[in-house]
Amino acid sequence: MTQHFKNSRGQNLAYSYVEGRGPTVVFLGGFKSDMAGSKATHYEAWAQARGQAYLRFDYSGHGVSEGVFEEGSITQWAQDAREVIDAVTSGTVILVGSSMGGWISLILARDMGARVVGLIGIAAAPDFTEDSMWASFDDAQRAALARDGVVYLPSDYGDPYPITQVLIEESRESLVLRDPLVFEFPVRLYQGTEDTAVTRETALRLFDHIDAGDMRIQFVKGADHSFSSPNCLDILTDCLDRMTHSST
Repeated sequence: MTQHFKNSRGQNLAYSYVEGRGPTVVFLGGFKSDMAGSKATHYEAWAQARGQAYLRFDYSGHGVSEGVFEEGSITQWAQDAREVIDAVTSGTVILVGSSMGGWISLILARDMGARVVGLIGIAAAPDFTEDSMWASFDDAQRAALARDGVVYLPSDYGDPYPITQVLIEESRESLVLRDPLVFEFPVRLYQGTEDTAVTRETALRLFDHIDAGDMRIQFVKGADHSFSSPNCLDILTDCLDRMTHSST
């Protein structure tokens, strides 16, 4: 059942929470995605069957949460995530971040201290607003962004993405690849070889950047950015089975 939580900016955020044993598994979705996606709902079914605490939610401007997408940024959406987690859950958490959610999971893992006992990144896209979008803009796009406050980029998932000046500028407050990331818990990264949104180089850069004693990366032949084929979902739930068991 969908419930609502009001964030510190006065927006009602939609979430679904499954009560169960800890640690709570928290799913963090991607850019313009929502909590009704295949991975988020697959994990919920897994959690219900297992009796595991589980949280999925929509950032502001996403899904059925309040807010305007074009007014948001990574900084705001990471704040949403932290506020929902703090309001709804207690005890330890395992963060599962998909694409943009992978970036947000790194922010939370850096800032939440001992509450985080595991992290799974699925096609994680850290710092993509700066290193992928802004870095690739030509002079005309940068001029349009300054003039109009928005440019549009093609999407494999429907309408073009509106990329706003707010998104680019505010998200610079939340970059994670410029300073060390040291994690004292298991980290698992998964990447499809047919991912056209996040490169293998990005995945390896993140793997090399994180300092963690228990860290692995797995490339899956033929998997795309969604990483939601039956085989990919089985890989992810197998990983969660092992991680929740070792964290209990």
